[in-house]
Amino acid sequence: QYFKTRTDANFSSLYHQIHIDIPRTNPAVQLFQEQKVQDAFERILYIWAYRNPGSGYVQGINDLVTPFYVVFLSQYVDGDVEKADISQLADEILANTEADTYWCLCKLLESLHDNYTFAQPGIQMKVHDLRRLVNRIDKTLDDHLERNLVEYLQFSFRWMNNLLMREMPLSATIRLWDTYFAEPGGFSHFHLYVCAKFLTKWSKLIKSLPDFQAIMLFVQSLPTSSWGDDEVSELVSEAFQLKCLFPKAVTTVAGTT
Repeated sequence: QYFKTRTDANFSSLYHQIHIDIPRTNPAVQLFQEQKVQDAFERILYIWAYRNPGSGYVQGINDLVTPFYVVFLSQYVDGDVEKADISQLADEILANTEADTYWCLCKLLESLHDNYTFAQPGIQMKVHDLRRLVNRIDKTLDDHLERNLVEYLQFSFRWMNNLLMREMPLSATIRLWDTYFAEPGGFSHFHLYVCAKFLTKWSKLIKSLPDFQAIMLFVQSLPTSSWGDDEVSELVSEAFQLKCLFPKAVTTVAGTT
């Protein structure tokens, strides 16, 4: 019943934004180019945005659908889900996968509400916290970024908005999110420590870069395309250690997911 409102004058612009974002959602993954999958994503995102006018849809939320959909679909598909041909799957299976994905997305976004309200204050605060934490654990890196006029918001906004989904393969994201769901405050709190270790992992290389342009080109296209479980496990382990050392690094915790 909600999806029928997409043609109403009050909601057509919302639907249009979602409609044009869907094909851009991880275009390298074959599964997400399937029309039935894109239609499901449209319904999921539109209905969520319709039911949550205080937040509404912003670019980046479309990425957050994909890990849930792949995980739920994997029980019905043999082999690589990202390359699956879903044409032979029953409509009931696809409907159940869509429904499960929707409710999990709702639960996730509930814990990150401040990230997606007007001006996205939750993300602004997390970026501020990231700067403070990096200054404490790797001041020379923070100083290098400052000298070269690199603002944390310029590269880490995407890390917070998309939960590092655009920085690593989808399978690695699923491994990372597995930890987030198991850890209290995983998405709203622990993610900060992961981002701090993710940045400082490249500290030596970043500090060797001579200027703003070189630094930005690197941090916006990090060499993580081949990352898998091992690399994520190491990152998470280091983030846990960092959390133990600086347990109060997060200014606010929006939820406990």
